[in-house]
Amino acid sequence: MTRESMEFDVVVVGAGPAGLAAAIRLKQLARDAKAELSVCVVEKGSEVGAHILSGAVIDPKALDELIPDWRTLGAPLDTPATADSFLFLTKRFAVPLPTPPSMHNQGNFVASLGNLCRWLAAQAEALEVEIFPGFAVTHALFGEDGAVTGVAIGDMGIGRDGKPGPNFAPGVDLMATRVLVAEGARGSLAATLIRRFALDKDSSPQTFGLGVKELWEVDPAKHKPGTVLHTVGWPLDQGTYGGSFLYHLSAHQVAVGFVVGLDYENPHLSPFEEFQRFKTHPKIRPLFEGGRRIAYGARALYEGGLQSQPRLDFPGGLLIGDAAGFVNVPKIKGTHTAMKSGMLAAEAVFGDLTGKGGASYPERVRASWVWRELHEARNIRPSFRLGFVPGLIWSAVDAYVLKGRTPFTFPNRADHLGLKRADACEPIAYPKPDGVVSFDRLSSVFVSNTHHEENQPNHLKLTDEGAAISVNLALYDAPEQRYCPAGVYEIDRGGSQARLVINAGNCLHCKSCDIKDPTGNITWTVPEGGGGPNYPNM
Repeated sequence: MTRESMEFDVVVVGAGPAGLAAAIRLKQLARDAKAELSVCVVEKGSEVGAHILSGAVIDPKALDELIPDWRTLGAPLDTPATADSFLFLTKRFAVPLPTPPSMHNQGNFVASLGNLCRWLAAQAEALEVEIFPGFAVTHALFGEDGAVTGVAIGDMGIGRDGKPGPNFAPGVDLMATRVLVAEGARGSLAATLIRRFALDKDSSPQTFGLGVKELWEVDPAKHKPGTVLHTVGWPLDQGTYGGSFLYHLSAHQVAVGFVVGLDYENPHLSPFEEFQRFKTHPKIRPLFEGGRRIAYGARALYEGGLQSQPRLDFPGGLLIGDAAGFVNVPKIKGTHTAMKSGMLAAEAVFGDLTGKGGASYPERVRASWVWRELHEARNIRPSFRLGFVPGLIWSAVDAYVLKGRTPFTFPNRADHLGLKRADACEPIAYPKPDGVVSFDRLSSVFVSNTHHEENQPNHLKLTDEGAAISVNLALYDAPEQRYCPAGVYEIDRGGSQARLVINAGNCLHCKSCDIKDPTGNITWTVPEGGGGPNYPNM
């Protein structure tokens, strides 16, 4: 069946904060110049916000620039951050630490990033941006000169055998003069373009954290709107980077999550189980007793910093937001920087398309507050490769004394290279979930509202199927069973030979398998559009 095509001036891939900010800014510029400019945003989630997961405490700096009257327009930022605390946990005790300057949240808001994106989408549509949720971009389209000329929306209704099923609908080619890639961390389209155009040839390897999050409705007597708590220490050992967040939103809701750096060494470690164990701490558990867990999710996030950022432009398009790693790791924020990157990209693209010229997108980024903020923060996360205590000491010196003015930049190492063999590491005995504050993976996936069409092809690809047993199981005790927060990967030992079972229908689209597999054997590709989690208020 022949594929149809649609033409736009600009196609934005991903309806997160960066993509929506770019679309809005493009239309604002076109309106002010009385110019015609067609803009389309395509989103693989079933609706805008369905795949958005973040803490989140939101710095409104970029939103103030993009939509100055957002307060009167009803943006869902109604819970100001009122109190910050930072704790070092041991197994039984909680020791207060000074809150680092980068983590001060005065003027910020505790909010749902998914709800903010839904609101931004409404603002974009009011400016006549076309938004297509439920459609997954499978690959880029290229012209004869090698430049990107658009993107391809995948076919719908393909069966597991790769043939069209009874509900088959052919995909569509979205043609564009410029393509802005705003997929978020470890997007498959961005990864393809980075490889094709060698955008990372001058960058340090990118590194990631895995964030696991739950949304709770707690006892009103325990709820303190605007309270922000971060912890480090237990249950992680001192060689593993990570920590927790706990944010009191409105309506008696609390967002709680745990981030583990995916450069961890022990293949027996499970980020999901570390999170469940964290909630049993005597300082943390009382908040959730008598409450109700209402949502769960997980997502990889960039931690590499400025030194791991790839080149931002390629023939025919740009990388924006977390697709390019615009995250301030020590600040534990990326929404404001992602939005600003999208706005800067929009301004550069508008200048190009209308013949007005001006600075390029990379030049605009380098001259902006985003660059200054990320440059100051660039050495804090990599310093923890030295160990928790040295990293903490360095971070304090860098934050309070040097303020990012070090004459050198720490390099990064790809996360999967840090994994040690299973026989060189201590197994970790995780407690069984109690069903009160700690839970198992499958019940967690249930409250993530994850759904994929049952008969669609597996979107998790193995380069070498045998390596799952001959390498991963033999040397690392199949770490994919533990780093996956959704129970996607299991080892079946029931037959004459062990085999890897992939429960692709459970996939939360967190991308940890694409990052942490010891030999890079697993590739995450987009499933059929509309599949995956459906996060409410996350």
